[in-house]
Amino acid sequence: MQGLPRFQDPNLLIGAEHFSDAGVYRLADDLAIVQTTDFFPPVVDDPFVYGQIAAANALSDVYAMGAQPRTALNIVGFPDKDLELSILNEILRGGAERVLAAGAVIVGGHSVRDREIKYGLAVTGIVDPERLLTNKRARAGDLLVLTKGLGVGFITTANRGDRCPAETLQAACDSMVALNATASRAAVDLGASAATDITGYGLAGHACEMAEASDVTIELSLQRLPLLPGARDLATPANFTRAVAGNREFTIERTAIAAGAAESDLLPFTYDPQTSGGLLVAVPAAAAGEFVQRCRGGGAGMATVVGQVQPANGKRLRISL
Repeated sequence: MQGLPRFQDPNLLIGAEHFSDAGVYRLADDLAIVQTTDFFPPVVDDPFVYGQIAAANALSDVYAMGAQPRTALNIVGFPDKDLELSILNEILRGGAERVLAAGAVIVGGHSVRDREIKYGLAVTGIVDPERLLTNKRARAGDLLVLTKGLGVGFITTANRGDRCPAETLQAACDSMVALNATASRAAVDLGASAATDITGYGLAGHACEMAEASDVTIELSLQRLPLLPGARDLATPANFTRAVAGNREFTIERTAIAAGAAESDLLPFTYDPQTSGGLLVAVPAAAAGEFVQRCRGGGAGMATVVGQVQPANGKRLRISL
């Protein structure tokens, strides 16, 4: 993004700065649109489930802003000379199912011929600017809640190498397909100060972005991290993608790792890239218990307090046992 022009418009509430999850443009005093896009190659073999996951992942950016999705456009790359179009139909059907579940509609899209399948959505949501969530307002004293389990990257990588038990893959798919709608509504209702969704940069990367944008320090406890069933057994170098090393490199200069945490087998989970991961939400300490309860009652059964927000004190991220 360096060297690109910056857009000056008083109604552009959130642009490309601060690594926000979506852009926000004000249409009226009480109405703004939230826009985002995301697409990627298949992470599972089942085309319908892949479509569900890709759609849930794109919708998550809107939920991270405290907004409600309203419309979506399909984005498709497909090798139609090599694969049956029935596969594409299943992908699109999976995406449509998640968009309908979100209470939104698909209004069209665009496809190109590609050597590799790619699918995702461009999503538009709406929000009252007064109820907008961003990643840049976390307050010292807030507790941090992660609303989904970690380990998706390890599990999907192991699955590609035929090293993943079927029940572990199913748990990961169930998590990736789940929408972050309940957590988003609860965050807005209970006065959350900041939120972001955990995706490709992993928990450490997105936490660093939140800390930097908010000018605070975030502390995470490894022993509190919720892990998807079976994920710990698969968190081995054989299942580390290049993104694990990349995420560590991206964050290491801004991170202080406590004694013992550096050797823990849980530390790689902070670098594991997530697909359609949970929200990381900074909530007032007094509301954290109710927030977790509402998330779990709404289907986010692994929602857990994983850390806290501190005044800025040298490093952006502190990781303890």
